[in-house]
Amino acid sequence: MLKFKPFIYSINKPAMNHLFRTIFILIIISLQIQAQQIDLLIKGGHLIDPLNNIDAIMDVAIEDGKVFQIASNIDPAGAFQVIDASGMYVMPGLIDIHSHNFFGTEPDAYLANSFSSLPPDGFSFRSGVTTIVDVGGAGWRNFKTFKKQAIDHSKTRVLSFLNIVGSGMAGGAIEQNLADMDAKLTALEAKANPDYVVGVKVAHYYGPEWGPVEKAVEAGTLAGIPVMVDFGGTDPPHSLETLFMEKLRPGDIFTHCYAHVNGRMPILDEHRKLRPYILKAQERGIIFDVGHGGGSFLFDQAIPAIEQGLKPNSISTDLHTGSMNGGMKDIVNVMSKFLNMGLTVQEVVKATTQDPAKIIQRDDIGHLSIGVGADLTILKLEKGDFGFIDTKGWRLDGTQKLICQLTLRDGIVVWDLNGISRPKWEK
Repeated sequence: MLKFKPFIYSINKPAMNHLFRTIFILIIISLQIQAQQIDLLIKGGHLIDPLNNIDAIMDVAIEDGKVFQIASNIDPAGAFQVIDASGMYVMPGLIDIHSHNFFGTEPDAYLANSFSSLPPDGFSFRSGVTTIVDVGGAGWRNFKTFKKQAIDHSKTRVLSFLNIVGSGMAGGAIEQNLADMDAKLTALEAKANPDYVVGVKVAHYYGPEWGPVEKAVEAGTLAGIPVMVDFGGTDPPHSLETLFMEKLRPGDIFTHCYAHVNGRMPILDEHRKLRPYILKAQERGIIFDVGHGGGSFLFDQAIPAIEQGLKPNSISTDLHTGSMNGGMKDIVNVMSKFLNMGLTVQEVVKATTQDPAKIIQRDDIGHLSIGVGADLTILKLEKGDFGFIDTKGWRLDGTQKLICQLTLRDGIVVWDLNGISRPKWEK
């Protein structure tokens, strides 16, 4: 109202009728309110927001980087920028609950400050991911380095599962070091960084002991966060029934759930039937995470398991240099695989938004409630002939594939495949 103040002050004289002055000011305020514009309007898309039970054609208005309004028909005249999402799916920004992003240049350090991990922003927004979770790259000894290199310099929201090994997922003998698995120090580092550390990871241990799992669960209990387990392999293999029903707590995560690798018991028996305790474990609260990766997803496991009732609680990539150029590719490709194996669009969206947010205990992401940061993804479902590859090289033919068209992070366009957020060039 600054530009009106001189005029208002000039007529604000003792002789002026009080009623006239009040009416005049109300008219000016009304005109200003009508002239206000929202920053961005996503119009005409099919909104899927599982937390808020929305599955319909809806408009989404964004103001100051936050969700401002959701309605079936918001007037575009009140928007500074309009994006036409007709024929596409609009959803909360995707959450990849299993990735590897502790990138660096240390030789022979595998996924802990070395070459196999990936900088988040280069591989997140283009696939609709706004929150990515590094699982086990850093332990309590080197988390500060990970935070400085990856978390603090990324536009992507980067979170972490601390490795129970203090030196992180550096491969080889380092990951076999029982003396470096410290539950108390891991929990202390987690509690010192609650905005970033959302879990504890145990992985790649090849001994017969249950100690690494037990220490990880102890750390998770002390810090009040979940544990993710990736068995390394033993001979004979550890019992999955013992793991699910005795060692892990409800809310803990079994990743690579559709894998069949040497030294680890698969979820299917020799007759391709789910072992009798698998569904009971899921009912108990054990989280079955995809964690596709470069060697941990087989159609031979996934398709029979899904047919027998074991759908994943969370769909994730296990993103690193060894998986991104193989059959995994990115999270929307993994989501597309599950569409062609019988899941619905609604199910794959829920498994990459609301459910992973709940698993990592983050109620600020995974939904588009009014007032939350506008992390938002637009996907288009293409129909045609497509091929999908598992980690043993087998191809599944499919007829539908999701493509990421646009990604917003806190209301800012960070990926736009076909320029749907930009004005059309005219000569």
